Amino acid sequence: MTKADIVAAIYEKVGISKTESSDVVESVFEILKETLEKGEKVKISGFGTFMVKEKNSRKGRNPQTGDGITITARNVLTFKPSQVLKKAMNDVRVDAPQS
Repeated sequence: MTKADIVAAIYEKVGISKTESSDVVESVFEILKETLEKGEKVKISGFGTFMVKEKNSRKGRNPQTGDGITITARNVLTFKPSQVLKKAMNDVRVDAPQS
């Protein structure tokens, strides 16, 4: 699903114009981005939690040459789905093995 698909879905479900739908989507994403940039969690009830975690620098290896390298410290974005979302995703699966 793309941002344009989200805008179209809001347009169809809520009935506001596509321009207004686009503005809403852009505003929500901007708020999420600003909050995560500050290092704060974004918790959406019934959906999940977005958070930024710090990764320390570590030693790695170039798989082509075998040379040792240092992987620099960085921040990574993680998402932990809520139990509600996990359940909804697993209830939809029709190819899940039956016990």
